[in-house]
Amino acid sequence: MQIEFRKVPFTAKEFNVELDSVKLEGTFCKMSPTLAKVEATLVGSTSVDCCRCGAEYTINLNENLEFLLSNRVYEDESELENLVIEIENDMIDFDEIIESEISSIRSDYHICALCLENKDSIEKEY
Repeated sequence: MQIEFRKVPFTAKEFNVELDSVKLEGTFCKMSPTLAKVEATLVGSTSVDCCRCGAEYTINLNENLEFLLSNRVYEDESELENLVIEIENDMIDFDEIIESEISSIRSDYHICALCLENKDSIEKEY
């Protein structure tokens, strides 16, 4: 799902994007001529790799997300507590946002149940 930044309304509009078995759903609205706010929930399941043994397993997702989108280079330091995503070509691409969120989760360190049970302090090489 894509929308031109200039067409984003000042009143909250709902969206729903799905990739594989993960859904990103919530609302978005414009806060200023150069900023839009997204409040969404990432739900579903995705496969990740154990950082100790390398085994692939599935985790369930249920994360609340809140971030800002800017159609320009964002330099205002007063809102440092918010994540600001700078978009290209004045197009908001929710498919790209969900792909990025899933990639970020997959690149994190995850430990499978077997490795949590194993109290060895030495990591396995694979």
